[in-house]
Amino acid sequence: MLSGHGLFGEEHDAFRRTVRAVVQKELRPFAREWEERQEFPRALFTRFGELGFLGLKYPEEYGGSNAGELYEAVLLEELARCGSGGVSAGLGAQFTIATAPLHRYGTDAQKRRWLVPAIRGERIGALGVTEPDAGSDVAGLRTTARRDGDHYVVNGSKLYITNGVRADFVVLAVKSDPGAGHSGLSMLVVERGTPGFGVSRRLEKLGWRASDTAELHLEDCRVPVANLLGREGEGFAQIMGNFQWERLSLALGALGAADELLETSLQYVKDRHAFGKPLAAFQVLRHRLAEMATDLECARQLTYHALRLHVGGEYAIAQTSMAKKVATEMCCRMADQALQLHGGAGYMMELDIQRHWRDARLGPIGGGTSEIMNEIIAKQLGI
Repeated sequence: MLSGHGLFGEEHDAFRRTVRAVVQKELRPFAREWEERQEFPRALFTRFGELGFLGLKYPEEYGGSNAGELYEAVLLEELARCGSGGVSAGLGAQFTIATAPLHRYGTDAQKRRWLVPAIRGERIGALGVTEPDAGSDVAGLRTTARRDGDHYVVNGSKLYITNGVRADFVVLAVKSDPGAGHSGLSMLVVERGTPGFGVSRRLEKLGWRASDTAELHLEDCRVPVANLLGREGEGFAQIMGNFQWERLSLALGALGAADELLETSLQYVKDRHAFGKPLAAFQVLRHRLAEMATDLECARQLTYHALRLHVGGEYAIAQTSMAKKVATEMCCRMADQALQLHGGAGYMMELDIQRHWRDARLGPIGGGTSEIMNEIIAKQLGI
């Protein structure tokens, strides 16, 4: 593991050691089992709540530690080393995308109702934005919320929702004014058990298998107006604001996974022999590892630069988009190279390499595809 390039201090390094110990002892040994079951224990949420991992950037009055986003960045990197992208994604979704809108836009009463138990890991949250016909095109959402007295009547569906099967509440993007474009979007909190709200199906996936991913359905679902986050029509800005940290979190997770892949590959090449000599004696393999290390370091520098701007209060749209694109694509290359270096052993189920290879592929898709990142970067360049 390379240094934090001046971004992280000694206290962050100490926290990193703590998280890594938890990951190595409490997550990694069970990753294969949870992958096969396609679910990790719900108790992990409460365990992470006990450890204070779910409220690092949230105020103490709501059960957080107010430690800040740099600590969360460390957590995201280290979680990616657990051997299962699904475990990392499921736990990470709780504190990166599901609870962040509550913290940023919720009232005190809303925070105490949903954020506090989520920080303790007692209630699982999810973010519901993507739909069957609308992903990155947020303005194209079709789920509607019609005001009817003290309630909104919600109709529509959501797709690819991480933690959606087990979620106790979903922060839902809806069209409260279908004719108003971007200005007609709002965010509502919908609770499990609300009549008309349910899980249509649990989705089978190439990777991230240990996380539950759902399609949600809402039919004449009556949601109290008191569950509206912020004001009606502010949903687009709320969604875009949350995208920045989501994309940085994906980049940070990619760094953690790639870092482990490099370490594993280095050790394998040092230990493995072929034709009477260690693999490390073959120049082509040494050069391949050198290229992998260089690829990782380039992505790390860019991601840490975007992170530095973000925690400094800058709305670094271009740099965040660049980091998300570069880091996740790098992780795909790293996983492919690691699999090639391990040969037949890497293709076997007993090693983490094949899971990393499957899990990494979602990086350039989730949270906005690489093509969308390029479009955002181009717009920031004025073209």
